[in-house]
Formats: sequence, C-alpha cells, structure tokens
Amino acid sequence: MSIPSAARSAAMFLLDVSLAQSIVDRAMQILHTNVNVMDERGLIIASGEAARIGTRHEGALLVLAQGRAVEIDEAVASRLHDTRPGINLPLRAEGRVVGVVGLSGAPEAIRQHAELVRMAAETMLEQARLLQVLARDERLREELVLQLIGAAPARPASDEWVREWARRLQVDLAVPRVAVLIDIDAPALAADAVLAEQQRLQRQLATLEPGLLPAPVSLRELAVLLPLPPGEGEASRLRARVEGLRARLGAQAGLRLALGGVFAGAEGLARSWQSARATLRAGRRRQPEADVHCYADLTLAVLLAGLAEGWRADELQRPLQRLAAHDRDGQLRRTLEAWFAHDMKTAPSAAALHVHRNTLDYRLRRIGELTGLDLARLDDCLLLFIGLALATNEA
Repeated sequence: MSIPSAARSAAMFLLDVSLAQSIVDRAMQILHTNVNVMDERGLIIASGEAARIGTRHEGALLVLAQGRAVEIDEAVASRLHDTRPGINLPLRAEGRVVGVVGLSGAPEAIRQHAELVRMAAETMLEQARLLQVLARDERLREELVLQLIGAAPARPASDEWVREWARRLQVDLAVPRVAVLIDIDAPALAADAVLAEQQRLQRQLATLEPGLLPAPVSLRELAVLLPLPPGEGEASRLRARVEGLRARLGAQAGLRLALGGVFAGAEGLARSWQSARATLRAGRRRQPEADVHCYADLTLAVLLAGLAEGWRADELQRPLQRLAAHDRDGQLRRTLEAWFAHDMKTAPSAAALHVHRNTLDYRLRRIGELTGLDLARLDDCLLLFIGLALATNEA
C-alpha cells in the first residue's frame, strides 16, 4: 500500500508564486528598492518589476551553486547577462535552499537591509510550511477516518498500514470510538453555500473537542468519530453528550446529528457508521422535528429497515393488508398499535384507547379473525408487530 496522496503532495516544501509575491510586496512597502524572489531553478517568480517575472536571474544561479549570499557590484554586473547591482541571498526551509531573494542597489548601501529581508522571508516560509504540514495532516486524518468507517473511495488499506498511518498521525486506535453523522439538511442552500457550511462545521468541531476526528463523506454529510472515555458507553450518557455537541454547534436550521451504535472489533467503526446512517433515515421518519437521533432509541426500526424490500416485506405486510380491507376508519389498526405500545397489556392499552377492557378484547378477537392470526401465539404477534414497524418506516 503506497503512501496516501495527501502525504505525497506535501512531502517537500516548495516556494510558490503567491508566497514569493507576498515576500516582495512586504519588503517593498519598507524599502525603496526593487526586490526579486527566484525559485530553485533561478527563475524570477515574483518581482517589483513585473516585466522581469519568468526570466532567469544570473545572480540567483550563483547563490544556488554556492549556497551562500552573493554581492554583485557594477563591475560584476557588467559581465553578467541582464544583471543589475545588488545582493542575493539564499532562502532556506527544511534545512535546504528553496529559493533566492534579491535586492537591487549598491551592495554597501543595502547590505544591512538585505539580511533583514532574508530573515523576514524565511520566517514567512516557515509559517507557510507549518500551515502546509497542518493542512496535510488534516487531509491525512480525513482519509484515515474514511478508511476506518469503510467509506474511502480508494481500495481498502491493509490493517497493518492503517495502524502505521494512525501512529504517524498520533491517533490511538485503541481508544474506543463511536460514529456520529452530521447532516446538513438544507435543500434550499446552493452547493457552494453547503460546502462553506461544512468547512465551518469542521473548524468549529476542532475547537469544541480536539479529540474528535471529522471527515466529509459527501457534500452534505460529515462523519465524526467520537472518542469514548471509560464509562461513557452507556446510551443515556452518549445521548446527552451528542445533544450537548448539537447545542454547541449553534441554532442553524436543518442540521441533524445521528449517533450510531457502539461496536467492538476490527469492523466496529464501519458498523457504527452504517448504523448512524440508518439511524438518520429512521429518525427523519419517526422523529421529524428532532435534530438528534440515537441508534439506541431506534434500534428495532433500524434493524427492521433491511426487511423493507422484496418478497419478505410483501409477506410481512400481508396480514395488515387483510386487516385494512375491513378496517375503513383505521380503528382496528390504532387498537393494535396501542396494544403493542403498551406491551400487549390489557389495562393500560384500554386506558390509552379510552375504551372498556371488554371492548379491547372484542377488537383483538376481530383483528385475529380478519388477519387469520392467533394473537395468543408469540409468532403471530411478531408478524403483526414487524409489519406495523415496516409500515411506519415507509410512512
């Protein structure tokens, strides 16, 4: 398994044009002389004189060859092609020369200024390098998260490589984690606005809890791996933590969080992510006003969702279809739903329906007759219960 693309792209710091021009612009705000910045090939990539950009600088070639500052006076300049008097100094980053900064003018007049410009330029190079490293590590962490949840676009990495990858990023895979899906449910937003919101959420998550591992999975979805300190695997504590996270993310409309299940083993995070996605779908149907959905609250609905298609779904729905043919006002179905909601106990079910116990018994017998099932048998009750659950999932 080769090193990830994000690591390859940032393996070596390079002096780019925009950074070089920033060095020129800042120096020329203070000095009344032209400043040039040359790359590793001696080409001028930024200058106070735009016409010189893209040309080769003879003084820079000398600096690159000798690895030290080179002063050019009038006599030396006359012997070099298109060269003016001045001082050229090497710019170093990561322990190597990455370019050259040059100041035009008599060397004795600008010597002190040249050294200050070089120091300031190398400070800017170091800041840019650090930002590049941070950006690289952020991209690598995102790729690692996608590998762990099984959502990486490339072929899966080996377990050994993932462990090494995580070690280099100082991510402890021994820490138990659970997947949280953040969904930007705002159809009215244009794609660029959704992307901006996603990036804002990533920045905000980094400040809220440094231990979180977020990664964009799609334009509207963020996967977040939430570390679990000892004792935080309980559903109620996890729910409270995710609700607190949602509150701290702000009151943006259309932002939903779905908490997956906690699963052990090598495939645990992938299963946690799959359960988070299924929880979001079930939560939208059953709790449309809520902005936090938890697998622990919707476990049965999530697990039954896999039965919602094909011939099995047809068979599970058949008893309810027979019931519906003789239940025009839906009274018997509501009775069945209340009975299951109260654990098939007569007294609380009758109270919830505001009917006498005898009326409830009559309706349950009628349901059995119409569906052809015996409500005294557990298997038959399960058929009706699962059928109702699937119907609710589809609603």
